[in-house]
Amino acid sequence: MKILDNRLLLLALLFTVVTQAQITGRVTDSKNEPLAFVNIYLEGSLTGTITNDNGYYELDISQTGTFTLIYKFLGFRTRKETVTVSTYPYTLDVVLQEEEIALDEVQVAATENPANEIIRNAIAERRRHREEIMEYRADFYSKGLIRIKDAPERILGQDLGDLGGGLDSTRSGILYLSETISEIERQNNEFNEKIIASKVSGDDNGFSFNNASDVEFNFYENSVEFGTQLISPIADNAFSYYRYRLLGTFYDDQNNLINQIEVIPRRPGDRVFAGIIYIVENSWAFYAIDVKVTGEQTQILPIDTVRLTQNFNYDVTSKTWLKVLQRMDFQYSIFGFKGDGRFTAGYKNYELNPGFAKGHFSNEILSFDTDANKKDSTYWQALRPVPLTQEESEDYVFKDSIQVIRKSQQYLDSVDAKGNKFTLGSLLFGYTYTNSFKEKTYTLTSPVANVAFNTVQGWQGTLGLEYLKLSEEKGTRLNLAGQLNYGLSDKRLRPVVSASYRFNNFSRPYLSLEIGNQAAQFNENNPITPFGNTLATLFFESNLAKFYDRSFAELNYSQELVNGIYLFARFSYEDRSSLFNTSDYVLIDNEGINYTSNNPLAPQDFINGAIEAHNILKLSINTRIRFGQKYINYPTGRFSYSPDRYPTLYLGYEKGFAGSEAENNFDQLKIRLSQDFDVGSLGRFGYNLRAGTFLNAEGISFVDFQHFNGNRTRITRGNYLNSFFLLPYYEFSTNRDYFEGHFEHNFKGAIMNRIPLLKHLKSNLILNFNLLSTSNNLPYSECGISLGNLGWKKFRFLRVGYVFRHFEGRNESGINFGIQF
Repeated sequence: MKILDNRLLLLALLFTVVTQAQITGRVTDSKNEPLAFVNIYLEGSLTGTITNDNGYYELDISQTGTFTLIYKFLGFRTRKETVTVSTYPYTLDVVLQEEEIALDEVQVAATENPANEIIRNAIAERRRHREEIMEYRADFYSKGLIRIKDAPERILGQDLGDLGGGLDSTRSGILYLSETISEIERQNNEFNEKIIASKVSGDDNGFSFNNASDVEFNFYENSVEFGTQLISPIADNAFSYYRYRLLGTFYDDQNNLINQIEVIPRRPGDRVFAGIIYIVENSWAFYAIDVKVTGEQTQILPIDTVRLTQNFNYDVTSKTWLKVLQRMDFQYSIFGFKGDGRFTAGYKNYELNPGFAKGHFSNEILSFDTDANKKDSTYWQALRPVPLTQEESEDYVFKDSIQVIRKSQQYLDSVDAKGNKFTLGSLLFGYTYTNSFKEKTYTLTSPVANVAFNTVQGWQGTLGLEYLKLSEEKGTRLNLAGQLNYGLSDKRLRPVVSASYRFNNFSRPYLSLEIGNQAAQFNENNPITPFGNTLATLFFESNLAKFYDRSFAELNYSQELVNGIYLFARFSYEDRSSLFNTSDYVLIDNEGINYTSNNPLAPQDFINGAIEAHNILKLSINTRIRFGQKYINYPTGRFSYSPDRYPTLYLGYEKGFAGSEAENNFDQLKIRLSQDFDVGSLGRFGYNLRAGTFLNAEGISFVDFQHFNGNRTRITRGNYLNSFFLLPYYEFSTNRDYFEGHFEHNFKGAIMNRIPLLKHLKSNLILNFNLLSTSNNLPYSECGISLGNLGWKKFRFLRVGYVFRHFEGRNESGINFGIQF
């Protein structure tokens, strides 16, 4: 009871602060039901607020006087209230009446759909209205709320706990509650946001992720970025994707005629919206938008549906309709989790065309003010434009009151004690001991969980021990690890020990040292997984993976030198020798099929190895250049991303020197260019180009050849733009010039959704072309056609395709399978 009394006292104090200089009230309909998201503002300005879920509002006005308040809500008549305020607080409750939507008789009798002419006008004016809002400065507020309902207690054997303290007895409650106040600036494609205040319920060191750049949905663009590119209802090609129906017209408070138009997808599976848009007659600007989209259309796996609402007010000074309110409501369900959420955003104090100085915008798109997450409740109550609901207020009070306890060593130790119990499952799947207070973990990996088979080692497993020490505040990471691998057939222990340290979370300097011995694949990219090789070997007598013995000491260092330029350096000593098959064990003996040797150059030579024993020093220096890289500066670290419109360039130099045999020394120069980007409504295109040349490399070891990611399993894993479908693993390895190109276009439903019957698959048509050219061989090429996004309901990870390859006049084709998230 004491905790409850404290909560009520705090809420009462907060309410007292709030009402000292505000007009407050409640907005309801004619049945006394609260109306949420009502747009309330002072006549002739953009200064305003909105109602919360319970219909309550607070409008900050610092001076007394006579004011005209506008109450605007879609589906209801706009109402004006003129009040004279001499003292604060001032209470004004308002009842809104439903709008009487009229459908003009002339329009009803028209031979052509009247909505089409309105949309044509809106399309014709789309670019003009887009240009009007391409340069501005504004203040932004956002509140994010995510709820969960009937949360499972365990998933995959792991206890989920109370998910941060927000669950009640039915395991329902608020998962995430956060608010953001920021200043935003935009000029064409440049965007900058500075977060002035950030508040996360239950985490006084947290930083909210509901920022303006992530919800910049502009329907004046041809497509709207929403997980994927969705076609705007007034895009240049909108009539190919939508049908329209005029529901009626009404007049707003400024006597503008507003057209209410239903937006109807021609094909529900297309990347489109459904709902209602409101278009202002004569100016053909947006008055409001109220549309929905499904998770299938956005291809955002957990989402069921999203409803997006935008409200625009007319700015008399600039004679422009400006977005002032936005709300995104969604429902989600996946893996037993289900719930809903809402992200509310408000824009005010617009300054159009402020005349930004040249160089004003940088690659930093988001930053935080000093102590942005340290603002007290008084600050928030003074600036929060949307009053909290009782549910939200109680969540703040409760979680903020228990966070001190949850950060204490006693509490964290008690939580760890449950997860640190050693069970029978620990023997099979490994064991982790956690000390959350000191941010340490100790992990023991079980050799049972890592059992695999190959013809060089026979059955083999790895026992591992790892120590991890993190510092969230400093951004440092210390990792110490040791592994012991043993093969039952070759009877060899192969130890590897490593140490690594990340110095900070900004430029991310990373230093690691690794020493040991391993049976390594000739292609260091490990194109064949231990599991895949085990299946192919035991069931089909196809020992695809080829190994050599590598004893080594390797030092790695990486760091972002300047924004967009990352350095990777590696120096190693390597002692290498050939390995041979030691086991011919099979589970299924396929008649007429036998294991090949471990020599990739001579599969039937079981006597001679692929390499002569030797040692060598290797130096590798690589750079990654992300053109136009943008970044977010959190107080705890920097996070970067590369915009779609720019490619990424990789430059590399590798040198082998001081070898035990002089002929093993070499130099290699490498270059790579990659990019993937949206092609409007036609899906997404990507390419990956790689080329290189060797110098003085005629006699180098086969280990140091350039190897390519081949595939003979007919199953593709990982990045489709980094591997071939049917290429033999080592047939094209080279120590000369080479060029490798991968191209892929995913139509994202643009084709399949137009084909009768097949459209019910809800799949994506994907085209691929791969090319390889070396000085040793004629060009090799592959063409592939696939269906992606296959599966059942939300579990749509499968991809199936047909591949055709051509080399030296010989053709081969086959089916390819893959899993793609």
